[in-house]
Amino acid sequence: MSTNTPTPPPPRRPDPPVSIAQLREIGLFGALGDDMLEHLTTTLKTVRCEAGSCIFKEDDTAREFYVVLDGEVEVSKRGKGGRETRVAILGPNDCFGEMSLLDMQPRSATVRAVSPVRLLRVTSEDMDGLYRHDLKSYTLIILNIARDMSRRLRVTDAILADFTTRVLDEYVASTTKRV
Repeated sequence: MSTNTPTPPPPRRPDPPVSIAQLREIGLFGALGDDMLEHLTTTLKTVRCEAGSCIFKEDDTAREFYVVLDGEVEVSKRGKGGRETRVAILGPNDCFGEMSLLDMQPRSATVRAVSPVRLLRVTSEDMDGLYRHDLKSYTLIILNIARDMSRRLRVTDAILADFTTRVLDEYVASTTKRV
């Protein structure tokens, strides 16, 4: 009697490690020397996600952040009514999830893969190891994260100012029409 057990698919070959040249293109690793970049290629892991898959959800506990190597991800945030709104699309060399490592708070947004993506995963253990291995490189990465967060805050401030001005202008225009 023969059984028709399905043959499992062949195991996927693991992704090759990220290269020094790839790390050099990522602003997060700016100003790091070749020795440190080489160290990171051996310690940091890559992750693949299919289009539509959720990488993490708002309010999840966090212990890592990611850098997009290939593909795109969508960042969305829930409003007071529970409706999700897209706040960003991130592509190659962009990082996300880093806030939770700095402030030890739950995830502030949900991130989904828009297309198949390959991500570089940086855990809190990786950062702790880097701190113990090379304090200068650790400090440079933290400074680069702070610079990126500052840039994003400036963009958000400009969007908020434009939105507030537009709403106020519309309100003033609607009240002057009634008079």
